Amino acid sequence: MLVHTLGTDHRMWDPVIGRLARERDVIAVDMPGFGGSPPLDDGAPAPAADLAAAIARFLRDDLDIERPHVAGNSLGGWVALELGLQHAARTVTAIAPAGLWRGGLAPKRYAARGLARAVLPALPLLMAAPAGRRAALMSTTAHPERIPAAAAHRLVRAYALAPGFAAAGDAMRAGSFRDLGRVGVPVTLVWPELDRLVRRPEEIPPRVHEIALSGAGHMPTWDDPEAVATALLDGSSR
Repeated sequence: MLVHTLGTDHRMWDPVIGRLARERDVIAVDMPGFGGSPPLDDGAPAPAADLAAAIARFLRDDLDIERPHVAGNSLGGWVALELGLQHAARTVTAIAPAGLWRGGLAPKRYAARGLARAVLPALPLLMAAPAGRRAALMSTTAHPERIPAAAAHRLVRAYALAPGFAAAGDAMRAGSFRDLGRVGVPVTLVWPELDRLVRRPEEIPPRVHEIALSGAGHMPTWDDPEAVATALLDGSSR
């Protein structure tokens, strides 16, 4: 099961799903408040633990799936770790996971979301230009030019319109995940080399496996889909 970043939806995994599906049954979900999933509680904070519990209920009650292998990116990586902590995952692979900082981060106004909403009518034209894709996506990907125009359009639109963005983003920045050593399933952390948003913590529990992802940014699925798929298959095999 794949869990997306803050501000995207399940489509961020499009470049790797086909590669994973050769060896695994694959489910990519929308977290509550993103894509096609309604928010947990409109306007209320949405901590990663609550997002994880909602996903676990959906898997169990709607899909009759217990303890899948779980992978996530950024906030999705934190949610994946929470699923492992809640005994709702068989293995956890977290790419550039949020929450491993020592304390909460400063609040953020998310001014870029207002700009994204303002340019929505012109978004198809803007994302058709390589310069437009680079301006919009260079903070999260190392190679925005590798993202097709239609996919870039979906990414920016999802970021602009997700009703759960502020609740999840505020809760993410206010908290931290301090239970990495208590996750009772195999954990793999994947660190993109060119990540501009999340840094590897200085201390990682010795039983946690780590993978370096060269030439890739914070959201690496378009930067190097083959390497991402290989890392996820490796993590789910441990």
